[in-house]
Amino acid sequence: AAPGAFSLREVLDAFQRCVTEQQEVLLEPYLCGWWGLIRFLQSLGTVFAFISKDAVAKVQIMEGHRRGQQGRHYESLQAMVRFELAAGRAELRGRGDSGCRTVLRLHRALLWLQLFLEGLRSAPHDSRTAAICAESYNASLAAHHPWVVRKAAALAFCALPSRDAFLEVMNVGGPEQAVAMLGEAIPYIQSVYGITQELFAQHRLLDLP
Repeated sequence: AAPGAFSLREVLDAFQRCVTEQQEVLLEPYLCGWWGLIRFLQSLGTVFAFISKDAVAKVQIMEGHRRGQQGRHYESLQAMVRFELAAGRAELRGRGDSGCRTVLRLHRALLWLQLFLEGLRSAPHDSRTAAICAESYNASLAAHHPWVVRKAAALAFCALPSRDAFLEVMNVGGPEQAVAMLGEAIPYIQSVYGITQELFAQHRLLDLP
């Protein structure tokens, strides 16, 4: 894959490195995996610009936290939640750039990508990607988007290329290789998603404004 091009292998490696033996989610590989997913979105053209631009902004906020003076508190999602909750909920709700709020936005988008990639992997050869994408979007991100954005998304999905063209974009060889590697990558993404969901639910963070 050309530098800057999407590589599914990179996403697989990053999400594989994400979870420690203690089931903590490390932020460094998490953000690395997100850059890979952003490149995937960007490789699909302007269709997903509204989601990829937002993801870029969120990943950059998180990188700022990682590099900031409190960087040590942002090594893992668990450490971040402990640190930010210690400042109190009012503080957390008032800060638009808090790590918890920012990761929550990425977390919601991750569910959509996970469902979409799983749909691509398991769909019959001649499936319409527009339908797979719309179904995954409606089951995840749509609930968090205003009507105008949902409308734009529905139109954008209609312009998506065929399933085989998608699998080509994965940059790992033919459709069979892409499907096999998706089968390998998706469980790691699911695992990171599941641990994050549980962590945020436990601390009542799933509805942060």
